[in-house]
Amino acid sequence: MNILALDLGTSSVRGLVLDERTAPLPGALARRKMRLAVGDDGEGTLDAPGYLACLIECLDELQAAGHLRDVGLVAISAQWHSVLPLDAAGEPLGPVLTWLDTRPEPPGDRSGPADADAFHQRTGTWWHRCYWTARLPWLRARTPAARFVGLAEYVLGALLGEVPMSVSQASGTGLLDLCRLVWDAEACELAGVRSGELPALAPAGWRGRLLPEFARRWPGLDGAAWSAPIGDGAASNVGSGCVDPRRAAVTVGTSAAVRLVQRVPAGAPLPPLPERLWRYRVDHDHVVTGAAYSSGGNLFAWANRELRLPEGAELAAALDRLPPGGGVPADPRFGGDRPPGLAPAGTGTLRGLTFSTTAVEILAGLMTGVCAQVARDLAEIESTVPDPVEVVLGGGAVTASAWWRRAFAAALAPRPVGHQPNPEIGATGAALVALGRLADPADPTVIGRTDDRRSPGPAGGLRP
Repeated sequence: MNILALDLGTSSVRGLVLDERTAPLPGALARRKMRLAVGDDGEGTLDAPGYLACLIECLDELQAAGHLRDVGLVAISAQWHSVLPLDAAGEPLGPVLTWLDTRPEPPGDRSGPADADAFHQRTGTWWHRCYWTARLPWLRARTPAARFVGLAEYVLGALLGEVPMSVSQASGTGLLDLCRLVWDAEACELAGVRSGELPALAPAGWRGRLLPEFARRWPGLDGAAWSAPIGDGAASNVGSGCVDPRRAAVTVGTSAAVRLVQRVPAGAPLPPLPERLWRYRVDHDHVVTGAAYSSGGNLFAWANRELRLPEGAELAAALDRLPPGGGVPADPRFGGDRPPGLAPAGTGTLRGLTFSTTAVEILAGLMTGVCAQVARDLAEIESTVPDPVEVVLGGGAVTASAWWRRAFAAALAPRPVGHQPNPEIGATGAALVALGRLADPADPTVIGRTDDRRSPGPAGGLRP
């Protein structure tokens, strides 16, 4: 049996086919880049019908190439925190608010949770613009919404019929009681949400099926079981092999995050949660604790666009002349803070610039700034477990930059730091969860040391 893994990301939507060992089948990948609408006012939105059309195009491409044969299971990794207002007929009343949108603010006529610490421990979140407790009132003031869903529920609802929300996706809304796995009464009151305005919650082991019209369109998926989506951050931890308290994942894609997974079945007491960290659900049996940042690979995209960086080997050589942790002092919060911080978009700064400062030094300073954020919060995460952790780096941005991997290794020392170069760790992780194989170890041959040193050979390449 093969597995179709869908990655419903912010910058792209992807579909790839894996074999029963979760190894990608050669050439069985379809990808569409998404246009994120961003504005100086903090906007960060996606067009919902356009997103659905791109997903359908990916599935059409895989079907036409014959890659959907023998698919028995569909696994989904989806972005956390997104919200979309719908009318009574289920049609969008505006764009999808992504995690990047910083415009919503908690209503001024409400005082917040009665006990902020108890609320944080129970939901893993804060009364913050990133969560539905603040986003739903903000949207309601602008749209006559009948109900609210996330991006995953919208696109899957179009393909499968109305679908429930997984506990993993629900935990990212800030409305879920992480222990009891029900919508939290106080959080719903803060959000001003009424009965019927939220999706039903998916039970453990939920499976969906394609609507007949799409089963005819993609006969390779006729009869395939669709699993409940899991949050992209949780999927990345699983795909990196970071599924217990001994190993933390640092993922740098469009944004960045540091996370630790622990086994905590539904109904079991939750471990204490430090004030600065969030906690969400991987599934009914595991939680993930961590911190996230609005900047990651998008810093390179900005620098490459605006600073005329050298390309390819020339850029790598220029970075190699700088020590790990080098570059100009920088605050990388170009997109503002993720929870619990409140800094708005446009908070990023560069300091100490001179007429001799190069574009590469600016890029290195921004990369170093992300490393410093992660190092601070990793120390908080370690306070929740008995022993120091080892770290696995993953995501497209660090895979593309050996210098950034070395900078992380320097910032996180003396912890062992490795690298998982699988470019599809989210999709792989979602497949492992759907298969009930979350605890499968990652292949140790692909977790390499990051303390690379320059090769003495004439090619100047890197060797571990």
